[in-house]
Parts: sequence; C-alpha cells; structure tokens
Amino acid sequence: MKSGYQPGGRNNASTKILLTSLSAMVAETTTFPIDLIKTRLQLHGESLSSSQPTGAFRVALGVIREQGPLGLYKGLSPAIIRHIFYTPIRIVGYEHLRSMISADNGSLSLPSKAVFGGVSGVMAQVIASPADLVKVRMQSDGRMVSQGRQPRYSGPFDALNKIVKSEGVQGLWKGVFPNIQRAFLVNMGELACYDHAKQFVIKNKIANDNVYAHTLASIMSGLCATGLSCPADVVKTRMMNQGTDKEGKILYNSSYDCLVKTVRVEGIRALWKGFFPTWARLGPWQFVFWVSYEKFRKIAGLSSF
Repeated sequence: MKSGYQPGGRNNASTKILLTSLSAMVAETTTFPIDLIKTRLQLHGESLSSSQPTGAFRVALGVIREQGPLGLYKGLSPAIIRHIFYTPIRIVGYEHLRSMISADNGSLSLPSKAVFGGVSGVMAQVIASPADLVKVRMQSDGRMVSQGRQPRYSGPFDALNKIVKSEGVQGLWKGVFPNIQRAFLVNMGELACYDHAKQFVIKNKIANDNVYAHTLASIMSGLCATGLSCPADVVKTRMMNQGTDKEGKILYNSSYDCLVKTVRVEGIRALWKGFFPTWARLGPWQFVFWVSYEKFRKIAGLSSF
C-alpha cells in the first residue's frame, strides 16, 4: 500500500489546517511538563551561583513541591496559541512544497525533503515567535519563584503587554534568529525524517500505512530532530529569556555570542543540556501528533501524509 501525497485524494487546505492545529494541541498538552523541565535545565548554568537541581526528576519534584502539579503547566496557554499558528504553517507548507515538485512522494530524495522541511519551519517560526517568547518567559518565571523572587508575569496577556511596553513591539521577536535556526533544524529533521522513514517502512513491507508505521517513523523523527536542534534550542532559550542588569547591559549580544560564552563557561556539552528531556518530549509529541493527525486525515477523507 502506498502512502504520502495522492493526487486523487481530497486536498482541502482549510481542513488540513484545522486538523494540524487540533493534533498539535493534543500533543502539546500531553507533553508540556517535559518541555518545562527541559527549559529549566537549559537555563541552569547561566548563574554560576545557582543552587537549583540539575536532574530532570529533581527539577520536576522541585516544581511540584513549590507550585503544585499545575506548576508543570506554567506557560501552556501561549504554547497552545503558538501551535495554532506554527504547526499548520509548517506541516501544510511542507506538504504543499512537496506536492509542487513531485506528485509521487516516493520519488523525492531525503535532501530535498530536508530542505522543504527547513524552509516551512522557518516561515512558521517567524510568525509564531512572539508566542514562543511569552511561553519561555512564563516557564522561566517558575524558576524565579523557586529562588524566592516575585514572578514577572501573571499570565500570557500580561506578559505580552509588559514585553511590548518595556521592549517595544520588536521585543516580541527577541531571539528570532536563533529561533529560526532551531526551527530550520527541527523541521529538517522532523518532517523529512518522518516522511522518509514512513515511506521506508511501508516500501520494505515492515508495516502497512497504519499506527505501527506511524509510531516507528515518529520515533526516528524525534531522534533526528533532537540531535540536530538541541544546540540551537539552548541558544534560543537563553537569548529569549535574557533581560538586562542594573546597568542596562545584556548578557549576550547575539546568538553567536551566546554560543561562544556557553561553550567557554560550561563546556561544549552544555549545548546538549536538556537533550534527554527534549527527546523524551519530542518522542511522545511526535507519536501523539502524527498518530492523531494521520487518523484525523483518514476520518476527514484526506490521503495519508
């Protein structure tokens, strides 16, 4: 059984946008606590005097102890808002680029798919960057509470308002360049790997176009995306979270400056801080998203991705 783009199937863009948003909301809600832990781990080390726990399990226990179980969902609302824009653009955009080049998905090379994935990810991230910034700021707020300081924001709209007032509208795109770099790498790994891995599984008759094939492809996709994107993700998180000191100076002048200072102070392994939480999140996220999305497409009468 062949899968992928099928010219004979219904190609309703609005339906695909709706289905990708719904699938992303389910996946994001399911895996968000792991993302919060990953963000805390990536921010750890910026302050050498920090006494916060460095293990993922200890971070989770610390959050629950200080803020209760709901503390693990701090920043969920802007994360969901982000995916309403981000995921449809990158998924539907990738499929559109793919179909423009070839009606037969199986004839496309992996490098071509990687380029399509990266380009669609960049377009999506530029639009969704403000919501991503708010999400990171709210997640790091919980870290401030654990250090005995007052949180900066009471909610996503309060965060949005304060960022615009203090940093201007352009402040909503702080860290957009490392964000774009990460988005290119993530989507290059995620979309191309999922697409190619699923085709490989089906072509070699390891499985039909079913949940088993989608699961295997999503596991490979998560590993590729994590390995490629983790360094850019660390830089992005630190760039977006940084504020100014009492003298009005910022810690990092650019993403390259952040990269160099991180390696110099903490070693090159710091670029993969949060790797396992990232992979632990991307794996389940990929599984929930792709299985849901493929199922929703089938119910809606659309061809397999």
